[in-house]
Amino acid sequence: MTPGSRKLLLTVHLVFSVGWVGAVVAYLVLGISAVATSNPENARAAWIAMDVTGWYAIVPLAVGSLLTGILMALGTPWGLFRYYWVLISFALTIFSVSILLLHMPTVSAQALVARGADPAALGGLGGDLFHPAAGLFILLVVTVLNVYKPRGLTPYGRRKQLEAGGEADLRPAAAPSAWVKTFVMAAVGVLLVFGVLHHVLGGGMRHH
Repeated sequence: MTPGSRKLLLTVHLVFSVGWVGAVVAYLVLGISAVATSNPENARAAWIAMDVTGWYAIVPLAVGSLLTGILMALGTPWGLFRYYWVLISFALTIFSVSILLLHMPTVSAQALVARGADPAALGGLGGDLFHPAAGLFILLVVTVLNVYKPRGLTPYGRRKQLEAGGEADLRPAAAPSAWVKTFVMAAVGVLLVFGVLHHVLGGGMRHH
């Protein structure tokens, strides 16, 4: 990949990624509005807006960020599986996009209910707060990883480095550092909490 192509792809990737974060923030604000409002029509409008924002902003931006991120990794010496920070970022992005695509049909169903519900029944719909809050947290973690690029080659990365005589490496070779172990343990804990809350609270939605 030429330097010019790489800069263009990086620009597109940043636009998708920043837009994804911004769209999730907007969705979270709509969810808070649906929960906090005492006006049934405002609750109806919030659910309809969440449905539209999810399908026409969050989903395209998320998929675009994932695809351009893969191209960025494969088109640079960082690779997709050579460094722990790249691998973890990729795994978190795949997880986020998967949950998003699985969750959006439920949002559409809730929006459909809101469109036809009697105003007196709209207060029982609640709001969708847990998914966007958890998604925003994951996106911020990925952003931190991409900015700081912590050291740590995977076993595959060390093997490729040896095959290339060290020329393809951008950082000193190192065994999995403490941050990797700490991060994995924290990630497992967060996923467990996510799973428990998702089932106990229904993902922040009463009709999930």
